[in-house]
Amino acid sequence: MDQSLINEPDASRLIFGLRDTGYNFRTAAADIIDNSIAANADEVHVRISMTPEGRKFVYFGDNGDGMDAQGVHNALRYGAPERENLASLGKFGLGLKTASSSVCRRFTVISRRSPDASLTKLAWDLDHVESTGKWEMLREALEPHEEEAWEELCGDKGTLVVWSKCDRLLSKNYDEPGGTKEQGAIKRLRSSLKAHIGLIYHRFLDTDDDRQRNIKITVNDELAEPWNPFYPEKSEQVLSEPQQVIDITSVDGESTGQATIRAWILPNSNTLTKEERNKANITNRGQGFYIYREGRLINEGGWLGVFGSQGTFEPHMSLLRIEFDFGHDLDEAFYVDVKKSHILFDPAIEEYLNTLLKGARREAENRYRRKQKEVAAEAVLNHAPANVSIAETPNVKKPVVNEVDVGKQSATITNSTGSRIRIKQPVQNNVDKKSLFVDAVDDITSGELWVPALRSVETTGHVPGVQINKHHEFYQKIYLRARSSGYAVQGMDLLLWAFAVAELEYVNEEMAPIFADIREVVSSNLRKLLRSLPMPDEEDLADDGDE
Repeated sequence: MDQSLINEPDASRLIFGLRDTGYNFRTAAADIIDNSIAANADEVHVRISMTPEGRKFVYFGDNGDGMDAQGVHNALRYGAPERENLASLGKFGLGLKTASSSVCRRFTVISRRSPDASLTKLAWDLDHVESTGKWEMLREALEPHEEEAWEELCGDKGTLVVWSKCDRLLSKNYDEPGGTKEQGAIKRLRSSLKAHIGLIYHRFLDTDDDRQRNIKITVNDELAEPWNPFYPEKSEQVLSEPQQVIDITSVDGESTGQATIRAWILPNSNTLTKEERNKANITNRGQGFYIYREGRLINEGGWLGVFGSQGTFEPHMSLLRIEFDFGHDLDEAFYVDVKKSHILFDPAIEEYLNTLLKGARREAENRYRRKQKEVAAEAVLNHAPANVSIAETPNVKKPVVNEVDVGKQSATITNSTGSRIRIKQPVQNNVDKKSLFVDAVDDITSGELWVPALRSVETTGHVPGVQINKHHEFYQKIYLRARSSGYAVQGMDLLLWAFAVAELEYVNEEMAPIFADIREVVSSNLRKLLRSLPMPDEEDLADDGDE
């Protein structure tokens, strides 16, 4: 061998460089838990602790197979040997090291394979590697806190991983190390990790889910509860059985394996109780693909470039979540990354998924829009200020109503075009005085935003008014968002009333079709212009404005 061709990496620069592989605390912790599951543990316990002086430690203990001295040595090698079980959650032999060093400057592994074996301990200390310039681990005696953690978190056999010198555990440094604010941050970190574990490993945690073996995972003695993002108790799966299996082939046309897919449409949040809404957790960012590798979630939400660019979220798609499963045999086909938290679809698969899911997306959108429109139409706005304002301003230019025929929905009026002009016009008797001039209704079937009307609180004395279509996009998307601002609602009411009165002031047999066309064009254009604007959510509809 020509030794001059051996070009080993600089130990210090590489070990520090590998800290920045894109982990955050939650994804790093999940990588350690993956190793425990791969070692056949059925209990994994995580503990995040901080001393009064602000020194932070994270412990991962399991009751898995454990390792002997050589096994620990191999596990701590960057690029560890391939596991015998290729279906395990481990992948590249880097996870333990890159995940740990992304959070701390020292990480320790303590393990044994049987109750009567002695504990083996080895550690990487990045400061030691930096000072020596060598790929040299540390072999030291167990410290009291490590012995205590082993007793509390591991079984008779198993593995304990300890993160110390945690310089990246929190996103900021606190002026008072170990103080109240830093303690609060640690508490939030525990809660965040517990929720993350509940999602990532929900199939393992759910005792009613037989797709994976059951595992108990705790964070500081609190059990992680499973959270199934598809909410199958209330959701509907819309792909047929044949559509749920995808054959993956290589470039040369040979089969490399199968993936499975299910498309879930969640119920509209407006149909759920508060408890059910918390369980479904329907948000814009929750839509899209949920990718599982060997039963473990590696991607939560987003459309992965299949529909629109990466990171695209569409409000009307918030009810659609796609469950996508594959095994280790398709790792190369989906370009699984080191963190096992991201995949890429081949263009051919993207195209196939785009076609396959069009129907599911269309149905999800229809259900979202249909329910949102129903809820919006039921919302109550306060139109009283506009009615009061019109009633108190009697000198505005408007036609005189000579007589009406409720049965024929027609009237005779005198306006700027002449006297006693007969027109076809909505006529309403016995209306509420509070909505005499402006009224939002749900029975306009023409699709127009507004319709002029002649209205009276009795059977005579009709005056010009306007009916506003509660089902039109302008009412649902603009009016309802303005409900907390009484002036905005009043201003729009007065504008539409003025349009309606102007039409009645100049209408005649010849002009009636032209005015009708104007209303139709304005209403249609508004509908098109507002198509991409999402329907108001619960927060938009929460404030009753000036009522």
